[in-house]
This record gives sequence, C-alpha cells and structure tokens, in this order.
Amino acid sequence: MSETGSAAGAAWERRSEKVSEIIAREIVRDIAKRGLAPNSTLESESAMLERYQVARGSLREALRILEVHGLIRMKPGPGGGPVVSEVDSRDFGRMATLFFQVLGIRFAELVEARLILEPLVARLAAERRDPEDNDDLRAIVQQGFDAEGTAEWLRATDAFHAKVLAMSGNGLLTLVARAMKDVFTERASSVYVAHEGDHVRRAHADIADAIIAGDAEAAERLMREHMDEYVKRVAEREPYLMDEVVDWR
Repeated sequence: MSETGSAAGAAWERRSEKVSEIIAREIVRDIAKRGLAPNSTLESESAMLERYQVARGSLREALRILEVHGLIRMKPGPGGGPVVSEVDSRDFGRMATLFFQVLGIRFAELVEARLILEPLVARLAAERRDPEDNDDLRAIVQQGFDAEGTAEWLRATDAFHAKVLAMSGNGLLTLVARAMKDVFTERASSVYVAHEGDHVRRAHADIADAIIAGDAEAAERLMREHMDEYVKRVAEREPYLMDEVVDWR
C-alpha cells in the first residue's frame, strides 16, 4: 500500500473510532433518559442501526467500549444482545486503575486519599443523617458482632463502610470513595481475620453512634482513627504494598 493509501486508511480508522465513541455516548444518554434498569435488554442491532444511523462496525465498536467499561454486557444466544449492567463501584475502580498504573500512582497515595475522604464522608453522614437509616446502620454493626468466620465478618465490615458512604448524601463521593476501598481491599483483603477484629467492631459501633447522634466532629475523628489503625495493620503485614504501583486489573 502507498503512503497516501496508508495515511487515508489511518485517517479513516480515526474517524471510525470517533464515530464509535460518539455513538457510545448517545447509547448511554438513551439508557439514562429511558431509565433502563439493570438487566434490561437494549434494542436489536437492526433497530440500533436505524436509530443511530451508523455502520454496523461503528455500532459494534461502540457497544464494545461500553462493555469494557462495565456499563453493558453481551448476552449470547437466541434472544441475546446488549444488556444493561448493574452499575458497580468495582467497575469504576477497575477502570480507574488503568490510569493509576499509567500515572504511577502508589498504594500509599491511594491510602492517603482514603484517609482524607472517608472521615469527611462520615462527617457528612452525621450532618445529613436520615432517621430512616439509623436502624439499618445499627443492624449492620450488629452483623459484625454476630458474624461467624472470616468471610461473614468481612462482608459485614464492607456493608458498614458502604452504608456510611451512602449516608453522605453525595453520590459522587460515595462512588469514588467506595471504588478506592474496593481497589485497596482487593489487594489487602487478608489483613484481618475474624477473631482479631473486636477493636474494629467497637470502632464501627462508636462511629455509628456518633453518626446517629448527629455528632459530625466525633464521627469524622473516629473514622480517621479507625482508618489510621487499618493502614498501620496493612503496613505491618504487607510492608511492600504501600510502595507498589496500583496495577490495572
């Protein structure tokens, strides 16, 4: 192929990629506009080609972009096709780790960001508390005390932090903070075992009490102390983790 032909081909590929990104954005807008719930099946390929007025290759590339980002999944077989995925902080975190790795972000920096964000979120949860959340928060704390075995206890601790984040009333802070937690705990999930977590259970109970009482300063302070203790435990058990670059997974 001549240099002119190669350049023309490359230009066409760039245009095609741009079209696919535009169509991906339009599909996302349509999903949001139509309020499609998770597990909703999108239109057939022929209907989408008609709706978006693009070539089949561009449409398929657009769907692939959304699949890679965890916004849809492709259901195989008869009656299959693109299906709306459950939006999950783990998918957001997984996408973010691609940038973390390229930028050389270390786990120490990720932890520092958590130490700033989660105490702030606990303060917001106390300031913006909804009495309807109180019983749920108390029940989650009790699950931690009642848990039998490491797996059940880890689920309870995850539920506690998820609930506090949700109570902040800020969806963006909740998503970002939870994604960072997901990324970190995937690498350091073995730091605690159930029989040595009594001080963590107590910390969760004290934080919950402060949030329910609307004591924003105490909630922030207790969450910071709790996170500091957690980070120290990680550093003791996995001393090399903090200097590692967060890798894309």
